[in-house]
Amino acid sequence: MSDLPADTHVDVLIIGAGISGIGAAYYLQREHPGRSYAILEARGATGGTWDLFRYPGIRSDSDLHTFGYEFKPWRDDHAIATSDKILAYLRETAADNGIDDHIRFHHKVHGAAWSSADARWTVDVERTDVNGRTQISANWLFCAGGYYRYDEGYTPHFEGRDRFTGQIVHPQHWPEDLDYTDKHVVVIGSGATAVTLLPAMAERAGHVTMLQRSPTYIMPVPSKDLFANAAKKLFGDKLGYALARRKNIGQQRAVYQFCQKYPALAKRIIRSVNAKRLPEGYPVDEHFSPTYNPWDQRLCAVPDSDLFRAISDGSASVVTDRIDTFTETGILLQSGRELDADIIVTATGLNMQAFGGISLTVDGAPVNLPDRVAYKGMMLSDVPNFAYAIGYTNSSWTLKVGLLCEHFCRLLAHMDDHGYDTARPVLDDPDMETRPFMDFSAGYVQRVVHQLPRQGTGQPWLTSMSYHADVKLLRENGVADPALRLTSSADVRPRVALPA
Repeated sequence: MSDLPADTHVDVLIIGAGISGIGAAYYLQREHPGRSYAILEARGATGGTWDLFRYPGIRSDSDLHTFGYEFKPWRDDHAIATSDKILAYLRETAADNGIDDHIRFHHKVHGAAWSSADARWTVDVERTDVNGRTQISANWLFCAGGYYRYDEGYTPHFEGRDRFTGQIVHPQHWPEDLDYTDKHVVVIGSGATAVTLLPAMAERAGHVTMLQRSPTYIMPVPSKDLFANAAKKLFGDKLGYALARRKNIGQQRAVYQFCQKYPALAKRIIRSVNAKRLPEGYPVDEHFSPTYNPWDQRLCAVPDSDLFRAISDGSASVVTDRIDTFTETGILLQSGRELDADIIVTATGLNMQAFGGISLTVDGAPVNLPDRVAYKGMMLSDVPNFAYAIGYTNSSWTLKVGLLCEHFCRLLAHMDDHGYDTARPVLDDPDMETRPFMDFSAGYVQRVVHQLPRQGTGQPWLTSMSYHADVKLLRENGVADPALRLTSSADVRPRVALPA
């Protein structure tokens, strides 16, 4: 992990050392062992999300047989895993494959400039460990930093916040020394983070209340996958993992398609499942029946019904109401009810940030993201040699990332075979109908959707959310495409006149 000299040039520069960046490095060095690469990580550790978040109970909301890498079996008996296990898995992957040697910590990318004549990016990097700046050049940028800001979570304005005499905490910035033993805790929010915090904190707190403005769909799932564990014992880690992965891919897709096709029936089933796990007479419709359809937003999974058990034993509760103001001792609701609190946790979401907030220029012209259209869910129109990894919102993130990395490596091989050094998606029809980059109604998406690129309504400009469609597009179909212009920089370099 030695420092990169200022004049470093690599074939591929990967930005981000989380689950996507480590995966991209693995595929790259497996398929192109002769190519040089480096991973720039703004923070001081690998793992991305799984190293950043430290709040109680943090865990995956996807099974690790599909959230894990296709090339590395998940060996733990728990399919829904806590962050420490996921982090150990990621770091083992990096260490076992020599990826650690390519990671440069405390390297924050601020901007990148593309030169068509040189067929390379010049990347401006801040060295946060030495308070300095450096530049690195690369033939390709691969942005693997996810889609939200690591330095700042989202907290809306709360009237009277300054009056509250207790402690206010955002899950993205959890204090290591926070003691909530026997305290009254109010968790504001209803998404995956709040649903995780409620039962985890209830084990030690005096009482935990989840205060939500509106409900979220929540489904209990077993933390252990009986089929996966049996397959592992019968067929070994590798084949057992592959079988469990295939089963769970099909299961995820079936649930999603069922919810999309039969939303009313899906609602009734989810409500029935919830009601069976809650005390008799519990107001299920008030607290667990959203106004939107299942999978219009991500479905929250609770392993082994831990949320419902905490509600049933009285250590936790759910309140559906709107906040009027914070008070000195808690929260006054619009209904007139008051919630006492020693600690308030604002599990109010993320701040989305496209491509790590990096500013891009192409031959001196700034890249305005809303003017660009996503190509195959991995590149941007008129931005050469720039790839990114954003996973599924309706399934396990890593399923998509793996396919994108495979396709990226196939593209590099095709360019090598034909003598190309530049790949630029070109939108021939400027009047093509487009839609938002992410078709997702979650608040963190809607707040910034106008700042993001767009996507089309058909391939190759459609960002697919179907694993099976992407297998065909990214793994089985060829990389050559009329919308992807492959050229050589020699064709655009200014020719030097020879002396007479």
